[in-house]
Amino acid sequence: MTPQDLKYTESHEWVRVEGGAAAVGITHYAQEQLTDIVFVELPEIGRKVDVGDECAVIESCKVAAELYAPIAGEIVAVNTELNDHPEIINKDPFGAGWIVKIQMLDPAELDELMDATAYESHLENS
Repeated sequence: MTPQDLKYTESHEWVRVEGGAAAVGITHYAQEQLTDIVFVELPEIGRKVDVGDECAVIESCKVAAELYAPIAGEIVAVNTELNDHPEIINKDPFGAGWIVKIQMLDPAELDELMDATAYESHLENS
């Protein structure tokens, strides 16, 4: 259930490197905890973020949660499909449910994130 080719944060974001940019979304575990996602507040393209900055808000029937930037950089794309179909995150959190793409300032920051094995261990110990 946890893709092996992604990097993960303790706050349940995933990162997929695509050239110099990184697609970011929330994990299957996170979407399951949120339950039915009903709205996603996307950031403006061009906004600069540091690691840990809030970069989107995800609202579900149960709660609103923040998406935190796992890497520093500039937001270069947002998934506008989520405006009309936020439930995509529930259906395909690691694929079509990506939320933002960040042009990385320092790809070395990826080394600070967990691989799939470490993330699964984090889930077991949480």
